[in-house]
Amino acid sequence: MARFLVTGTAGFIGYHLAERLLARGDEVLGVDNVNDYYDVTLKRARLARLEGRDGYRFAEVDLADRPALDALFAGFAPQVVVNLAAQAGVRYSLVNPHAYVSSNLVGFMNVLEGCRHHGVEHLVYASSSSVYGANTTTPFSVHDNVDHPLSLYAATKKANELMAHTYSHLYGLPTTGLRFFTVYGPWGRPDMALFLFTKAILEGRPIDVFNHGDMRRDFTYIDDIVEGVVRTADRPAAPDPAWSGAAPDPGTSSAPFRVYNIGNNQPVELMRMIEILEAALGRKAEKNLLPMQPGDVPATYADVDDLERDVGFRPSTPLDVGIGRFVEWYREYYQV
Repeated sequence: MARFLVTGTAGFIGYHLAERLLARGDEVLGVDNVNDYYDVTLKRARLARLEGRDGYRFAEVDLADRPALDALFAGFAPQVVVNLAAQAGVRYSLVNPHAYVSSNLVGFMNVLEGCRHHGVEHLVYASSSSVYGANTTTPFSVHDNVDHPLSLYAATKKANELMAHTYSHLYGLPTTGLRFFTVYGPWGRPDMALFLFTKAILEGRPIDVFNHGDMRRDFTYIDDIVEGVVRTADRPAAPDPAWSGAAPDPGTSSAPFRVYNIGNNQPVELMRMIEILEAALGRKAEKNLLPMQPGDVPATYADVDDLERDVGFRPSTPLDVGIGRFVEWYREYYQV
């Protein structure tokens, strides 16, 4: 049994992670500001499923509120921190950039300081496949340079990795960054394509298909994401004895710092995803073909060899299975 402070427990991944940790007997302090970026009712419904569980408590706190967050660290004394709270979304970062600075930079700074001053044994934090930006060599590897982000969201996630490395180097804080690839599944985010498509198709509305459908995504089922988070959280980052400043490897360090991809390692054409969704819903989609959105990328594809080597896990849930489970949840939750 360990004490986990998990930020973002009203969110999609944070909720599922809290469920998993509680099921195995860990103690969890959930933290979330429950903002209105998307449907607050859905966030409250996730939180309601955690309330009253043995070993769980919740604090509605914004990570940018430094005194409040510091008080949580001092009172709970977490052994492991998993930072999943962030302002999400590539497209939203084009219209509300300040939200990303407050949550993803100021908030993350406060988490780092909390870990530093309160003896945290391991910080695991959400990065994103978006950090690969203008990279075109696939599959994307953690050993590749990622200095060309294409959105402010991606830039803040890259900044989180740099900030974490600094704390690993200066204070010996073990940090592990997890680059998630297009997470989907029950209780998912309403701003993601699968959710948007499902809602529109069931309501008889056309779906917006960007880049005229010429997109590929490494869709990763939520249970696989959570398994990867738990396994890496249980294995604190350690220095890489082979790391050299003469030929620096971006994925490791002489400090206790690691970065992993968590993706399905099987990119799927967007049109194929739509076909699977149509089959699961028993309805055809009317497609509104649109150009590529600013800040978006045509393809994502995760190299997960390091994850498999270090923690013995490789995501494997087939897309048709995952979409089937999502549709089942969606119909039940929204009674449609």
